[in-house]
Amino acid sequence: MSRPRRPSRRPAGPPGRHREETSAGGLVVDTADTPRAALIARYDRDGRLLWSLPKGHLEADETIEEAAVREVEEETGIRGRIIAPLGSVDYWFSVDRRRVHKTVHHHLLIAVGGALSDGDAEVAQVAWVPLDEVAGRLAYADEQALVAKVPELLAGTA
Repeated sequence: MSRPRRPSRRPAGPPGRHREETSAGGLVVDTADTPRAALIARYDRDGRLLWSLPKGHLEADETIEEAAVREVEEETGIRGRIIAPLGSVDYWFSVDRRRVHKTVHHHLLIAVGGALSDGDAEVAQVAWVPLDEVAGRLAYADEQALVAKVPELLAGTA
């Protein structure tokens, strides 16, 4: 079972005045024919459509891996099987005048079923994107760095 890592930075202000959150998700890839990956898009506060990897909170006693598989399916409609960890990213944000430190654990998944769907209320759009175009579509540099590992990881599964 994976364990969240400790925060690497401290928030501004007194110690203990922040909340820790852990999420999981990843990149689900369909390798039949031309390799492609399912990405999601959400609107930010300024109304911009931003493409990202599917992810979400852990539920109850879920492991990070279980949450990653569930969140990818909920947000894309595609069932996947984890084949490798991609890495973790962490960031700070504020909500209700409180600092939050979030760590997101990402995995590489191979599509095993389902159908692409934007049925999740939190997702504005979902799309299959050719694997060699994924990094260019992603809005966040930390996610772009994670997907740079994908070709090598997929080569190791052949």
